[in-house]
Amino acid sequence: MDIRSGAFSGSTPRPAEAGTDLRWRVSKGFTALKGCAAIGLLLAGFFAAGDRRAFAAALIAAVILAVYALRDVVAPVRLAADLEGITVVSGYAGRRRLDWAQVERMRVDARSRGGMRSELLEIDAGEHLFLLSRYDLNAHPADVYEELLRLRGF
Repeated sequence: MDIRSGAFSGSTPRPAEAGTDLRWRVSKGFTALKGCAAIGLLLAGFFAAGDRRAFAAALIAAVILAVYALRDVVAPVRLAADLEGITVVSGYAGRRRLDWAQVERMRVDARSRGGMRSELLEIDAGEHLFLLSRYDLNAHPADVYEELLRLRGF
């Protein structure tokens, strides 16, 4: 018997239940903010064209922000989960599919530094560790963790 799906091996898979296809994506507003900031830095660089250092710094910062914004457009869904497993963004914009059996551990890592609190959802899949922030998920990592546990059946 397959514990995850509640069906015997070789049997027809059960239909998807309500709330079993979950996706967490980067905020569209945050992506737009990155793009606008990149354009603003590029314009500021051109206005400071007389100062080569300021121009170079603005250009480099604009390119970095544009690359991050492009990643948000190319791979907006950072984590997806269903009854069979999860799909998580890997590298710049690649995706890695993991069955629930491949996920060794999940936890929320919460830290306080300098008066600020940060939370990361950690997904440990043996040799691979995936870290997802609130900005990646557009949700609190603790809430996503609870949803993943519910979906996984623990």
